[in-house]
Amino acid sequence: MKDIKIAVLGLGYVGLPLACLFATRYEVVGFDINAKRVDRINGGNDDNDEVEPALLGKAFANGLRCTTDPDEIKHCNVYIVTVPTPVDALHNPDLTPLIKASETVGKVIGKGDCVIYESTVYPGTTEEDCIPVIERVSGLKFNEDFFAGYSPERINPGDKVNTVANITKVTSGSTPETAEFVDRLYSSVLTGGTYLAPSIQVAEAAKILENSQRDINIAFINEAAQIFHVLDIDTNEVLKAAGTKWNFLNFRPGLVGGHCIGVDPYYLIQRSMLKGFRPRLMIEARRINDTLGYYAAERVTDEMIRRRITIHRGKVLIMGFAFKKDCRDIRNTKVVDVYDALSSYTPHITVFDPCVDADEVKRVHGIDVVSDIAQLDGQKFDAVIQCVNHSAFNAIDTDSMLTDAGFAFYIDNQDIADERKPKVKAM
Repeated sequence: MKDIKIAVLGLGYVGLPLACLFATRYEVVGFDINAKRVDRINGGNDDNDEVEPALLGKAFANGLRCTTDPDEIKHCNVYIVTVPTPVDALHNPDLTPLIKASETVGKVIGKGDCVIYESTVYPGTTEEDCIPVIERVSGLKFNEDFFAGYSPERINPGDKVNTVANITKVTSGSTPETAEFVDRLYSSVLTGGTYLAPSIQVAEAAKILENSQRDINIAFINEAAQIFHVLDIDTNEVLKAAGTKWNFLNFRPGLVGGHCIGVDPYYLIQRSMLKGFRPRLMIEARRINDTLGYYAAERVTDEMIRRRITIHRGKVLIMGFAFKKDCRDIRNTKVVDVYDALSSYTPHITVFDPCVDADEVKRVHGIDVVSDIAQLDGQKFDAVIQCVNHSAFNAIDTDSMLTDAGFAFYIDNQDIADERKPKVKAM
């Protein structure tokens, strides 16, 4: 595959690792509208901690360039779009970043070029929403002058094992020839191989299904945890016992945030409802998972009342603010729901997370975050709530941080540690 010049549009959690991978074999230009982000990358730093400095330096040595100037990607002939696909306040899909990226592609794409989308979307988005934008802006005709592919991202933020280089990638194309080209392109840099889907819509649907399946399974375990609570049964012990069966699926209760599981199902839900079908199971799973933070806060306040702790004077420590373990990503973190619910009862809440960017949390949510446990200065708390099971927390003795009547609550296993229920080490 000669003379391939790749532009990667969007240099976030998905785009930068992908650009570095393709740079091992091809000429690559990374493009992003965030000038601060581009400057940091060009300075050798990935603030998302997905690409190590040594790997980023190697990519630059291979010829990777990053820019905010669309003129610098005009010479490329493959355009890979990796921008976010969020939802709005009403959980409606927001295609604005995708449409704007398509407009940028439309300004630079030439005859014979190929655009490949990686952003998670509902089936039909690539060909029905994005391609018409490129046609309108470029004046070129789809599948005659330019072609398209879709290869859904499978980045798992914070995961240093299942990286873009060694996972299996689903590929697809708008014509049989394009599909083969896209598949060969990704196969040329991946060690995990590819799976060529029969159509772009199948590839789009596969990505949505992956995350919706996890959302539904976690919702079931979250609901089961609530059932076991009212039955006075330890959820963690139930999961350990059930897990001895060979085909038991090891899902854990906990907060479901982030840019994938907590968002993607809404794309399929809306698409389905527009076609006249209401997906009741998916909708209920989203309701259960979206309200878990408020449920956890209610459990905490109930326990404070049981222990005769004056709630409005109660001191609470929230451990973890990222959306998941050992990750600095705060996109759609549901810890903020726990914080908001508790703040209506007491103003004495401290948030501790050594992984996240405290300045970003302050800017996005207006919440102060303590990054170093030394900053807590031996304070005692009436409730310590572990929202995220960061590895850094394993060495922390939460018992030493509690008042005489205080207690620890672990959202990731829905358990309260006290004299009746010994402290359970989270998985």
